[in-house]
Amino acid sequence: MWQAEHIKSRLESLYPELEVNLVTMVTQGDKILDTPLAKIGGKGLFVKELEQALYDGRADIAVHSLKDVPMQLPEGLILGTYCKREAPTDAFVSNSYDKLEDLPQGAVVGTASLRRQCQIKAYRPDLQIKSLRGNVQTRLAKLDAGEYDAIILATSGLKRVELSERIKQEIDIDISLPAVGQGALAIECRADDEAVLALLKPLNDGQARIRLKAERALNRRLEGGCQVPIAAFAVIEKDSEQSHDKTLWLRGRVGSEDGTTLLKADKRIKLTGDQAAREAQAEQLGIEVADKLLSLGADGILAAIYKKD
Repeated sequence: MWQAEHIKSRLESLYPELEVNLVTMVTQGDKILDTPLAKIGGKGLFVKELEQALYDGRADIAVHSLKDVPMQLPEGLILGTYCKREAPTDAFVSNSYDKLEDLPQGAVVGTASLRRQCQIKAYRPDLQIKSLRGNVQTRLAKLDAGEYDAIILATSGLKRVELSERIKQEIDIDISLPAVGQGALAIECRADDEAVLALLKPLNDGQARIRLKAERALNRRLEGGCQVPIAAFAVIEKDSEQSHDKTLWLRGRVGSEDGTTLLKADKRIKLTGDQAAREAQAEQLGIEVADKLLSLGADGILAAIYKKD
């Protein structure tokens, strides 16, 4: 709801004559809270009902956390806008400890994410990872009830609902590489709705779009859903203060659930040409880093997880 209200506010600021109405709904992902997402269809469960509303004409746009959006969109729908990215990190939240390193041997850590689980287990094999589902308030309530020593949430999610004070530590990206699209909002709409696409254009962030297209291309190449132990994070680096040239750096990881295997790959490329050319280069980079991971054995790790599910 915060995301929808945020985009509503931005559109109404841009277009004072525009009236934006919110169509609220509860998705399957919101209803089924006692089962890990990987076993009930992944995070696509959070977007299907919204996409049907677009098809039906009940809604003109759907606002998503990009990390919840499947790699393949239904025919006739597109991501019309990639908004400016907020903090992509994972947040360490605890009532007793200040950082991940402070947790005692065997401490219980809550997360719903296999990506977080595999990386945290790789860093701290002694920790117990316990499944944690529900919205932010539900998860915090379980922590406060003493069910966990710490929980891991998205930094951006806590900041958006004004709960930054609960963040004890933003976990270093070298320890926990973010999920594909983490911290970014995307707006989905009908591909042929030119009027809506024109309205959304000022909300688009060109640099975020390049970075996120690289990450999503990696995930697509790995045939990964949104709820598998795949991490990817792209940054755009300026080559020097004197230069206008920019480099795109993409890091990717695939790990086993228990953290005993954590594959890593990365690559940098120079960005050239216009926005469309740079987006195409970013997608090609995503494919190349994914192929590096596949050459290291990522396909075997992912196949074992899919077979288990």
